[in-house]
Amino acid sequence: MKILLKQDVINLGYAGEVIDVADGYGRNYLLPQGLAVKATDGVLKEADVWRQRAAVRVSEIREENEALSAEISKTKLVFNARAGETGKLYGSITTADIAEKMNQQLGTEIDRRIISSQPLRQLGEHRVTVKLGRDFHPQVTVFIHPLEAQDEEDEEAAVVEAGAEGESVAAAEAMDTTAAAAVAEENDIEDIFVEEEAADTEPDQETILNSELDNVTSTEEDLEPTA
Repeated sequence: MKILLKQDVINLGYAGEVIDVADGYGRNYLLPQGLAVKATDGVLKEADVWRQRAAVRVSEIREENEALSAEISKTKLVFNARAGETGKLYGSITTADIAEKMNQQLGTEIDRRIISSQPLRQLGEHRVTVKLGRDFHPQVTVFIHPLEAQDEEDEEAAVVEAGAEGESVAAAEAMDTTAAAAVAEENDIEDIFVEEEAADTEPDQETILNSELDNVTSTEEDLEPTA
């Protein structure tokens, strides 16, 4: 089936291009998704201007892809991962991982879907293909190194250190609480001593009554007539 692309389609072509595709692919995917139309004579005549503009854009994209291909071919991506004695990774390096690291290094926005690779599960050097359109398929070099024992110790030390910091904070808080309780207890003891001293200095009830009786007796004596 001959179709005219209405939009760019990854690994197929650019908008405005006329391409031959399998009937099932065109009829079941490209046409229903609105990505293309059948390239009939009438459509091609109406889309002539569109195709001319697309040709200019394709030329510009080719220049960009050519420059980017050269950069990708020189790029080396390094990953560190845990692996067994045979070199097999416990996890894997995926196309998403590769795209993310490559974009960080090159400042690009490469979609993981144009990276042609199965997840990498073995230590060593790998060559991974990046499909920049139909004509440019550069390969990026991926190195997967074992995670060194020192790196694992550093990670464990960081975890232990974080735990120790938490314990130190908890201990400091506990000490502050204990100190505050001790101060409060000391204040309570001082209050008790003050109360006891006050109690010792205050006259008891019997002393007060005797004093009042003495005063009354003295007053009566003063009031008695002299002989």
